[in-house]
Amino acid sequence: MAVHEIRVDPTRPLREQAQIGHNRWHPDIAPVVRCEPGDEVVLQTLDALDGQCTPATTNEQVADIDLLMVHPLTGPVHVAGAEPGDTLEVEILEMIPDSYGFTVQVPGFGFLRDYFPEPYVVHWELADGWAVSQQLPGVRVPAAPFLGTIGLPPGAANLRRTIEREQRALDAGGMVLPPSVDGAVPTDPAIAESALRTVPPREQGGNVDIKQLTAGTRLFLPVDTPGALFSAGDAHFAQGDGEVCGTAIEMRATARVRFTVHSGWSITEPQFARTDYWVAPEYAAPRRFYATTGRSVDPDGAVRPEDATHAARNALLQMIDHLQTRGWSRQQAYAICSVAVDLRVSQLVDVPHFVVTAFLPEDILTG
Repeated sequence: MAVHEIRVDPTRPLREQAQIGHNRWHPDIAPVVRCEPGDEVVLQTLDALDGQCTPATTNEQVADIDLLMVHPLTGPVHVAGAEPGDTLEVEILEMIPDSYGFTVQVPGFGFLRDYFPEPYVVHWELADGWAVSQQLPGVRVPAAPFLGTIGLPPGAANLRRTIEREQRALDAGGMVLPPSVDGAVPTDPAIAESALRTVPPREQGGNVDIKQLTAGTRLFLPVDTPGALFSAGDAHFAQGDGEVCGTAIEMRATARVRFTVHSGWSITEPQFARTDYWVAPEYAAPRRFYATTGRSVDPDGAVRPEDATHAARNALLQMIDHLQTRGWSRQQAYAICSVAVDLRVSQLVDVPHFVVTAFLPEDILTG
């Protein structure tokens, strides 16, 4: 077994060290390293905003964050023997957090962007398995580090289909980020003009933001290009299920992974598994919690039959109201929800109302 490393310079943005990574998905991006199945690869990662947020960043400066530069990914890694139609198993062996993290609310982005138009930032100190912040006194969030963006590029045919379907969604009024050469790495127009933005997850993974992908989890990804071309980044120290304000506790990190190629086993979407708790049980299923619920109705009470989005929004708004009664501002409450509150589907069958529940783990509140 060999060990390969991809090191990054945390003081420089991706565009100044493009040899280590990329911020778009495209099958023609050249691999940074090549490995054999069973090899381990150590990947250092930049933070999701490519260094645009620092401990000195103010709320006002958050409004100027350039989302065209998000998700600098380390890689690609070419895995020998992986071919389209195979499944790549990625065993996450270790996640080493940085010492600084941040949570931002960027105007125009996030699940409740219509309710929260103002910029906001929380700076976190990450040490000894906990995150604390002067902006959220009385909150202490336990570590559960994982890679928010982790995946493979589509093949050429799937790339074309994805561009077409997302353009149709954009034309229909959906919030879609189409290909853009602005801020793209690599800058080669032959790639940048058609490369996919990293914000949405897709068939080969990507920005899945699944907080259970901590060390010890095995992630299975459908291969669509020779060599698989694995990349990862966007590390999170901790996150609530939903990442509702658009960011978790974002950070730089070092990840160690190992690959297995499963030929003759084909899947169409990411899958994952593990054999023990992904985090200490009292945090996976909090022993003390406060929960709010939401149904699939509009704010005026009009029924939105079988609409999980509206149910989730209502549960989240109820939780924000609850946190305000306990002394937090609306933006503080929104940030707490993004990094620690879990949105769970409670029922999908009692038509016309779906129910989503928001769970606040009481043990994160120390004040």
